[in-house]
Amino acid sequence: MNAYKTVVVGTDGSESSLRAVDRAAAIAAESNAKLIIATGYFPHKDDLRAADALGHEAYKVHGNAPIYAMLREARDRAKAAGTNDIEERPIQDTPVNALVDLAENVDADLLVVGNVGLDARSALVGRVFSIPGGIATKAKIDVLIVHTTG
Repeated sequence: MNAYKTVVVGTDGSESSLRAVDRAAAIAAESNAKLIIATGYFPHKDDLRAADALGHEAYKVHGNAPIYAMLREARDRAKAAGTNDIEERPIQDTPVNALVDLAENVDADLLVVGNVGLDARSALVGRVFSIPGGIATKAKIDVLIVHTTG
């Protein structure tokens, strides 16, 4: 098998998606590849109630701070798995479009995601409406769907 040069992995900060990060990091470490950890998101309005409750730590819930905190956590896990060349990419778009477009733009060899959503009752529903299903359908490169659920 040829070694990968650039691996893209998607995360939403959930434990399940972080297991996909762990697997992508292991692959990147084995291949001495660059690992790009990405998330697709849409900006949301700040919750002023949370900011009031947090007081001087309210910065943690303002703007894109939660997105960057999630990416830092994923980066820390990737480093612990032995990956050295890591980038973080927050992208304002749907997760499927963000990850597929990013993989194409950086000439990635592999796109890694978790399997959440593929367990739909209907195979068609899972394939069309889930993030991993959408990525597998749209991506023009290798896609690894990691079994990250129960």
